[in-house]
Amino acid sequence: MDWLLYLRVFMVGGLICLIGQILVITTKMTTSRILVLFLLIGVALEAFQIYQPLVDFAASGATVPIIGFGSSLAKGAIEGARVEGLIGAIKGGLSATSAGIAM
Repeated sequence: MDWLLYLRVFMVGGLICLIGQILVITTKMTTSRILVLFLLIGVALEAFQIYQPLVDFAASGATVPIIGFGSSLAKGAIEGARVEGLIGAIKGGLSATSAGIAM
Protein backbone atom coordinates (compact mmCIF):
# COMPACT_ATOMS: atom_id res chain seq x y z
CA MET A 1 0.00 0.00 0.00
CA ASP A 2 1.14 3.45 -0.82
CA TRP A 3 0.04 5.34 2.27
CA LEU A 4 1.82 8.47 1.05
CA LEU A 5 -0.54 8.53 -1.93
CA TYR A 6 -3.51 8.40 0.44
CA LEU A 7 -1.99 11.27 2.41
CA ARG A 8 -1.48 13.36 -0.76
CA VAL A 9 -5.05 12.64 -1.92
CA PHE A 10 -6.43 13.66 1.46
CA MET A 11 -4.28 16.78 1.70
CA VAL A 12 -5.06 18.15 -1.77
CA GLY A 13 -8.77 17.27 -1.66
CA GLY A 14 -8.99 18.66 1.85
CA LEU A 15 -7.22 21.86 0.82
CA ILE A 16 -9.71 22.39 -2.00
CA CYS A 17 -12.59 21.90 0.44
CA LEU A 18 -10.90 24.18 2.98
CA ILE A 19 -10.63 26.97 0.41
CA GLY A 20 -14.31 26.54 -0.42
CA GLN A 21 -15.28 26.67 3.25
CA ILE A 22 -13.17 29.78 3.82
CA LEU A 23 -14.94 31.44 0.88
CA VAL A 24 -18.34 30.51 2.34
CA ILE A 25 -17.47 31.89 5.77
CA THR A 26 -15.57 35.04 4.83
CA THR A 27 -17.38 36.28 1.73
CA LYS A 28 -20.97 36.84 0.76
CA MET A 29 -20.58 34.45 -2.21
CA THR A 30 -23.26 31.82 -2.51
CA THR A 31 -22.24 28.19 -2.75
CA SER A 32 -23.38 28.16 -6.37
CA ARG A 33 -20.97 30.95 -7.24
CA ILE A 34 -18.15 29.19 -5.42
CA LEU A 35 -18.84 26.02 -7.42
CA VAL A 36 -18.75 27.99 -10.67
CA LEU A 37 -15.52 29.67 -9.53
CA PHE A 38 -13.93 26.29 -8.82
CA LEU A 39 -15.14 24.96 -12.17
CA LEU A 40 -13.56 27.92 -13.96
CA ILE A 41 -10.34 27.47 -12.00
CA GLY A 42 -10.23 23.88 -13.24
CA VAL A 43 -10.74 25.07 -16.81
CA ALA A 44 -7.97 27.65 -16.45
CA LEU A 45 -5.55 25.18 -14.88
CA GLU A 46 -6.19 22.75 -17.73
CA ALA A 47 -5.82 25.47 -20.36
CA PHE A 48 -2.41 26.44 -18.98
CA GLN A 49 -1.42 22.76 -18.60
CA ILE A 50 -0.97 23.08 -14.85
CA TYR A 51 -3.67 20.60 -13.86
CA GLN A 52 -2.03 17.36 -15.04
CA PRO A 53 0.98 17.66 -12.69
CA LEU A 54 -1.51 18.18 -9.83
CA VAL A 55 -3.39 15.03 -10.89
CA ASP A 56 -0.11 13.11 -11.11
CA PHE A 57 0.69 14.22 -7.57
CA ALA A 58 -2.70 13.87 -5.86
CA ALA A 59 -4.73 11.49 -8.09
CA SER A 60 -8.39 11.51 -7.01
CA GLY A 61 -7.73 14.30 -4.51
CA ALA A 62 -7.55 16.56 -7.54
CA THR A 63 -9.95 14.86 -9.95
CA VAL A 64 -12.99 14.24 -7.76
CA PRO A 65 -13.79 17.84 -6.69
CA ILE A 66 -15.56 20.22 -9.08
CA ILE A 67 -12.19 21.52 -10.22
CA GLY A 68 -11.64 18.14 -11.86
CA PHE A 69 -14.94 18.50 -13.72
CA GLY A 70 -13.77 21.84 -15.09
CA SER A 71 -10.51 20.27 -16.19
CA SER A 72 -12.33 17.42 -17.95
CA LEU A 73 -14.62 19.89 -19.67
CA ALA A 74 -11.67 21.95 -20.93
CA LYS A 75 -9.69 18.89 -22.00
CA GLY A 76 -12.61 17.56 -24.03
CA ALA A 77 -13.25 20.95 -25.60
CA ILE A 78 -9.60 21.34 -26.58
CA GLU A 79 -9.48 17.89 -28.17
CA GLY A 80 -12.78 18.44 -29.96
CA ALA A 81 -11.62 21.80 -31.29
CA ARG A 82 -8.45 20.22 -32.67
CA VAL A 83 -10.47 17.64 -34.58
CA GLU A 84 -13.65 19.48 -35.65
CA GLY A 85 -13.19 23.18 -34.93
CA LEU A 86 -15.77 25.22 -32.99
CA ILE A 87 -18.54 22.62 -33.13
CA GLY A 88 -16.00 20.03 -31.99
CA ALA A 89 -15.17 22.16 -28.97
CA ILE A 90 -18.78 22.07 -27.86
CA LYS A 91 -19.23 18.38 -28.65
CA GLY A 92 -15.89 17.43 -27.09
CA GLY A 93 -16.63 19.21 -23.82
CA LEU A 94 -20.02 17.59 -23.54
CA SER A 95 -18.71 14.16 -24.49
CA ALA A 96 -15.89 14.32 -21.96
CA THR A 97 -18.23 15.25 -19.11
CA SER A 98 -21.41 13.43 -20.08
CA ALA A 99 -21.13 10.91 -17.26
CA GLY A 100 -20.84 13.69 -14.70
CA ILE A 101 -23.68 15.65 -16.22
CA ALA A 102 -25.98 12.62 -16.29
CA MET A 103 -25.52 11.83 -12.62
